[in-house]
Amino acid sequence: MKKENLVITGMSCASCAARIEKTLQNLPGIESAGVNFAAGKAYVDYDPKLTDIPAMIKAVEDTGYGAEVEDTGSVDREKEIREKEIKNLKNTFIVSVVLSLPLLAAMMTSLFNIAIPLLHAPWFQLVIASPVQFVIGWRFYKKAYHSLKAKSPGMDVLVAMGTSAAYFFSVYNGFFKKIAAGSRPDLYFEASAIIITLVLLGKYLEATAKGKTSEAIKKLIGLQPKHARVIRDGKEIDIPIETVIVGDTILVRPGEKIAVDGHVVTGNSAVDESMLTGESIPVEKQPGDPVIGGTINKNGSLTFTATKVGKDTVLANIIKVVQEAQGSKAPIQDLADRVAGIFVPVVLLIAVVTFLIWMFFIGNGTMAIIAAVSVLVIACPCALGLATPTAIMVGTGKGAENGILIKNAGSLETAYKIDTVIFDKTGTITTGEPAVTDIVPAAGMNTSDLLAAAAGAEKRSEHPLGEAIVRKAVDDGLSLHDPENFSALPGKGISAVIQGRPILVGTRDLMNAGNIDTGELNEEVQRLETEGKTVMYVARDGVFSGVIAVADTVKEESREAVRRLRELGIETYMITGDNQRTAGAIGAQVGIEKTHLLAHVLPEHKADEVGKLQGKGHRVAMVGDGINDAPALAAADIGIAMGTGTDIAIETGDIILMNGNLKTLSTAIALSRKTMVKIKQNLFWAFVYNAVGIPFAAFGLLSPIIAGAAMAFSSVSVVSNSLSLKRFKPVN
Repeated sequence: MKKENLVITGMSCASCAARIEKTLQNLPGIESAGVNFAAGKAYVDYDPKLTDIPAMIKAVEDTGYGAEVEDTGSVDREKEIREKEIKNLKNTFIVSVVLSLPLLAAMMTSLFNIAIPLLHAPWFQLVIASPVQFVIGWRFYKKAYHSLKAKSPGMDVLVAMGTSAAYFFSVYNGFFKKIAAGSRPDLYFEASAIIITLVLLGKYLEATAKGKTSEAIKKLIGLQPKHARVIRDGKEIDIPIETVIVGDTILVRPGEKIAVDGHVVTGNSAVDESMLTGESIPVEKQPGDPVIGGTINKNGSLTFTATKVGKDTVLANIIKVVQEAQGSKAPIQDLADRVAGIFVPVVLLIAVVTFLIWMFFIGNGTMAIIAAVSVLVIACPCALGLATPTAIMVGTGKGAENGILIKNAGSLETAYKIDTVIFDKTGTITTGEPAVTDIVPAAGMNTSDLLAAAAGAEKRSEHPLGEAIVRKAVDDGLSLHDPENFSALPGKGISAVIQGRPILVGTRDLMNAGNIDTGELNEEVQRLETEGKTVMYVARDGVFSGVIAVADTVKEESREAVRRLRELGIETYMITGDNQRTAGAIGAQVGIEKTHLLAHVLPEHKADEVGKLQGKGHRVAMVGDGINDAPALAAADIGIAMGTGTDIAIETGDIILMNGNLKTLSTAIALSRKTMVKIKQNLFWAFVYNAVGIPFAAFGLLSPIIAGAAMAFSSVSVVSNSLSLKRFKPVN
């Protein structure tokens, strides 16, 4: 199966999107097809053996719309299509306004019984109303025809029928109906013309506003560099980014964008990764460190080897995920889609019933036309179609700006219901690497000498605890001598000789085996072990020198992250394979209750613990590093992966915290809640607008012009409400 995105032009409401979606789904070889009215795109999964892109485009065009393959790497083409649509709507609207103003003036003067022969002449109004109705308004007739042909009537049917009724009723009154001498015929040309003008205004404002909903994705695409400076055959050459290949050596100077993903070969610099991770502090880079394409080199020159290019880069994957998320449908949208599917036929029925009641029961033919037209015009399902996708587009885009990658609309909706978060310990709450936490010398030994002796002995060790001691000594700037006669003692520790002096580093058993008395620091050792730390004993020349405690240290932001979640009303749990003592020590540091510590849990059983909480009625999010926590991430209602293993995390979680900072988690949940509030507000007002507007129109309490204005601005208000999400601020 293959995936393809098509840019769709000419859609005017949610019914259009539903019609195109149905058309594509009926093609042979189409596995699934979804059309996003707000994004103006179709997302298709298909079997290339049974169908192809030209067949899809032809099917869309036969339905009365335009389609072309989306260029996922270009902002320019999409911008060109959007600007062309906006310019066309603007120009058409201006012409429509110019032609409609005399008709509006005629209506206003009639209200005050001011006679202006030319303005009130039926032939004059017919001449200037006809271009609006049949030239400017041709788009509505064309799309109405295609929608009726497809047995899926939409907004265009309502506009075409409503304006046609007002226009032809005016023709009848002005040229065929007998009127008393000295009186003027009742003309409603201004209603048909101004309705079309207002609809065009609404579409123009809507198109302009919709363009702003995808600004985040445009920023991401805009991050992609156009050229790279490659070193080939000893020469520096600038080449298009598309021609960079894996293995190329690339030079990047201060202030330039890093072209593709790679690993630094030479140079030191700080790199601004904020647009991908949301982290404002530049990241220091030195030989061996990874760099990501699209990030900005700040203050030093780097050369790096390209490891991923084109569609394989981290940035390309992020763009793909965000685009798919913006085009996906949230479960809450199903209700709106079902309503939109039956909405127009129901409105047509209401309009017919309204006409019949006014005509035959009340006996007022003029009001029958006016009320029926008002019903047709006010009942546009555009607002319903825009309510969910516009909020989803802004919400997922805002997430990307803050280093939160939300993979689909369903995840965004589910996240707002989360009441419980389970953290994996290693690599999530903790750094995942052991580090020296305490150095306690015995009598006659100082801290630096104790650390230098242990680190020198451990220089050749490959054990993680030994590496932690060496790393601490190097960080402290200590000079280390190379060990002699190094020997690893499995399960006990190591022995070595430093400058002719024998050193032992290891367990209490190792000390006991050498008859070395360690009782001096028993109380300190018990305290350290109670805190969940691993204690390593050190002896020199057969004399006890002190202890060094090593532990997997808690990340600086972990406690703050737990506090923020608690403020959001969310329970927090920690899951680990460690013993209860170690789990208790870590839990105490970050503020997780003892009863919420899940210890002695093997990786393959983490998913079972998630299931137990779900069985108690909790909506559970699992937070892990995206590598060994995959079963638990999949079992949870929402899997949240740390973005430190970026490409793996992108594949694993439903939501990815790109900077690996747990504090971002509260922002992700708060953003989800805010987005859902906007969606519910949009749907509420869209439903209320129609529920209130249609009866008012049917009872003759709304003129067609007011109905047209209300219909046009209902869509704009929904989009504007969604755009207010752009003011969302990360949780502090």
